[in-house]
Amino acid sequence: MSRITSVFRPGYKALITYLTVGYPTLETTYEVASILANNGCDIIELGIPFSDPLADGATIQKASYQALQQGITPQLCLEVAHQLHQRIATPLVFMSYYNPILSFGLETFCQASVKAGIDGIIIPDLPPEEGAELEASTKRLKLDLIYLLAPTSTEERISLVAEKCQGFIYLVSLTGVTGARQTLPPELEDFVNRVRQMTHQPLCIGFGVSNPEQARRAGRIADGVIVGSRLIQLIEEDATFSSLKSFTLSLREALNLI
Repeated sequence: MSRITSVFRPGYKALITYLTVGYPTLETTYEVASILANNGCDIIELGIPFSDPLADGATIQKASYQALQQGITPQLCLEVAHQLHQRIATPLVFMSYYNPILSFGLETFCQASVKAGIDGIIIPDLPPEEGAELEASTKRLKLDLIYLLAPTSTEERISLVAEKCQGFIYLVSLTGVTGARQTLPPELEDFVNRVRQMTHQPLCIGFGVSNPEQARRAGRIADGVIVGSRLIQLIEEDATFSSLKSFTLSLREALNLI
């Protein structure tokens, strides 16, 4: 059992959070990751900045752009992961687009990720039909490769992802890009139930979850929730990170009440 899989205990709802490495500074990444780990976060996604983040909305796009402007590279992200692995016990997952990993070298990147203490990889623009080469490396190195499903996914795609995915399945709550939203789509329950009928893998809902009420709704039907854009906004709004801490605690409390 991987460290990611061990998070999903019977009756427990996982809280997964996202950070763009190096935004607004590297020191912020270290400090915020520790706050998240100490206030109820079960898994931390470390976003590797990329110049063309197609699945991300304006908030994460801006964070990624500014991180790139400050010289954040995949190699530096690996070094950050290594430092965080020494400081916190929370499982770490890289969220990256395929191009930076391909340029780094698939096997080399996977080996370096494991050495740095990374437990899994999420690649939003890698379809499972094209992931065989990366899957070979991740399976050999016991690194969870996490695929995404959208509400538009066919039964064939759901079946394929259920077969190939490791750790948990990332359910995109809506068609579109990441970003904090006022409401989650009314069809969310039907989507989750459709996937649930085809797999026993843990299911985690992301894209759009931005407050405790939404987290509670998602947590009632899934095994975990993923929050990213709203955290980035709070980092921007409050340099003391007190709002970030209280928000993270409110998410954890909402999930605990399910």
